[in-house]
Amino acid sequence: MLRLRSLLTVADNTGARVVQMIGIPGRGNKKVATLGDIVTVVVKVADPHGQAKKGDVVHAVVVRVRKERKRYDGSYIRFDDNACALVAGKGSKEPRGTRFFGPLAREIKDLGFNKIVSQAAEIY
Repeated sequence: MLRLRSLLTVADNTGARVVQMIGIPGRGNKKVATLGDIVTVVVKVADPHGQAKKGDVVHAVVVRVRKERKRYDGSYIRFDDNACALVAGKGSKEPRGTRFFGPLAREIKDLGFNKIVSQAAEIY
């Protein structure tokens, strides 16, 4: 469960390191995002020669959350941090990065982000 103004680490190689969540498009007045949601973020910390610059407003998909989530088989999944991966646009499922760091949730594949999952190092 991520609220507005939550800080997230970026799990790809776009150059952004830390982003702040500023909105959840398409959810109306909802203020909470969870695993697999597309959110609007602003880049707070970035590498100097990266694709994303400090102050850029971009869209991202949430790939890891600290709050546990129950799966269909009855097990729970929880990660050590909150992380996201930048995507091309609000309705797009195309990633901006070419590499993804750390584990990603299996639910991302179920939501149709197949390119992100295929390039990830590990899936949980």
